Amino acid sequence: MGWVEHAVWWHVYPLGFVGAPIREPDASPPATPRLDRMLGWLDHAVALGANGLLLGPLFASTSHGYDTLDHRRIDPRLGDDEAFDRLVAACRARGLRLVLDGVFNHLAADHPLVTRALAEGPDGPYAGWFRIDWTAPGGPRPAVFEGHAGLVELDHGEPAVADLVADVMTHWLDRGVDGWRLDAAYRVPAAFWAAVLPRVRQRHPDAWFVGEVLHGDYAGYVRESTLDSVTQYELWKAVWSSLADRNFWELDWSLRRHGDFLATFLPQTFVGNHDVTRIASRVGPDAAVLALVVLMTVGGVPSVYYGDEWGLTGVKEERFGGDDAIRPAFPAAPAQLPAEGERIFRAHQDLVGLRRRHPWLVGARTVALTTTNTRYVYASSDGSSSLTVELDVTATPTARVLGQDGGVLFRWGG
Repeated sequence: MGWVEHAVWWHVYPLGFVGAPIREPDASPPATPRLDRMLGWLDHAVALGANGLLLGPLFASTSHGYDTLDHRRIDPRLGDDEAFDRLVAACRARGLRLVLDGVFNHLAADHPLVTRALAEGPDGPYAGWFRIDWTAPGGPRPAVFEGHAGLVELDHGEPAVADLVADVMTHWLDRGVDGWRLDAAYRVPAAFWAAVLPRVRQRHPDAWFVGEVLHGDYAGYVRESTLDSVTQYELWKAVWSSLADRNFWELDWSLRRHGDFLATFLPQTFVGNHDVTRIASRVGPDAAVLALVVLMTVGGVPSVYYGDEWGLTGVKEERFGGDDAIRPAFPAAPAQLPAEGERIFRAHQDLVGLRRRHPWLVGARTVALTTTNTRYVYASSDGSSSLTVELDVTATPTARVLGQDGGVLFRWGG
């Protein structure tokens, strides 16, 4: 097995986690870089059972981190190169791998290259970096990401853009990271990644690359792009929806699809991230543990979004600032988290531990044994080892995971 086949990620949105201002000026930056606040939480990740830190955007940006201003500079709201180096060293000391979030589909509208391209006109050296309508009413208009005027899309047919992305990826891999999450990869032609990634892998052959892909032909995109993985949103949706609607037929269908994906790549699996309503808000804290049971007993490379391991709630809203509730600041130390979340954390520890003790689960396929609207029993197996998983929402949410000998390895509710 390669290192990523053993990975369990703790996923953190750093700007929110450290309480950095998102839309206001950083009028009173602390004397100690905010990124150093992460250092006091790495032992929490280890206690959870994670062996990797999947970080949201770290680079200089206009507001939320996905509107990049400089891919080579740590966001000053977080710190500087020295703070980053301390984080890398602390991760290494604990055996935690580190993956960064790369926003390579678009730049901030006030990025210096966007400003220069618009100012210098269609014959300027950076005009080809963007798709600009030079005859638009009111002046030149660059193509933007999904209607967001503050996010100007790059033209991935421009060779210089490929050079930029390859150089940035290599730079931070040289600095000690282990891989990249590629934001909005679904907006980027697969051929672009297929041209860029071999250049990066030449120097870092063990680096891991996972693309954010919402739907569509996951396996086809992985094959054509040469990415290692993509985000498994189909399974995410089926997990919470099956629990919320009491319809395990949906989960069964999605797990059949999931098995097909596993034949060609290891999907990146999750029940929460920085873009979606928290699982405990969707289904309640007890059923959220059932969601985690699924996550930790099916194939793929799982991640736990910070706060989900404590049963935190938060609803994403489609409005300006609508992500704030799902990207909260954390206290200075784990001991300051609310005590009522401890039972959810213990369940996470138990299930992540179960996953780590059965490493073959990374490629396991599932077979349904019993399926009704409110009860679902499946076997996870790699062909030689197996577990049986029982989920029930007929009354209160209950779950059991049974070993090959029938012994109970995990129990929740009931």
